[in-house]
Amino acid sequence: MKLEWLILADWAQVIGNKLYVQGGGWDVLTVNTGFPMNQQIGLAASFVVPWEATNQRHTVEIEIATDDGASLAKIGGQFEVGRPAGIKPGQNQRFQLAANAGLQLQREGTYAIIARVEDQEVGRTHFNVMPGPFSGMRSQEGAA
Repeated sequence: MKLEWLILADWAQVIGNKLYVQGGGWDVLTVNTGFPMNQQIGLAASFVVPWEATNQRHTVEIEIATDDGASLAKIGGQFEVGRPAGIKPGQNQRFQLAANAGLQLQREGTYAIIARVEDQEVGRTHFNVMPGPFSGMRSQEGAA
């Protein structure tokens, strides 16, 4: 099985085998509020299911991990892609997955999004969390 795409977004959903994303395709998160911080993210993935792997149950997992390998979140489950009537023999099928999760980010750095099928890594992408220009500023309200 092959990973076709893995997209980070602000929000993602699959309805009727169509992918809907809002704020998709980012790879840098700039933080002005300081750490730790809560961040809502959407994930979208597409897997190419070969003909010989259709009509079988498969396990999928997407993990979000820090650059030192600590797991922040795992999203997973099982899926099965059938062969629609009239499909040409040998034709691949697509399985799409979308999920939304809240993360607590403790620090700046590089974070990995890792896709696995049957416990085997099929692809990954990364995003960077970096302090913004206002992250070190403190409120001066009430100062004289």
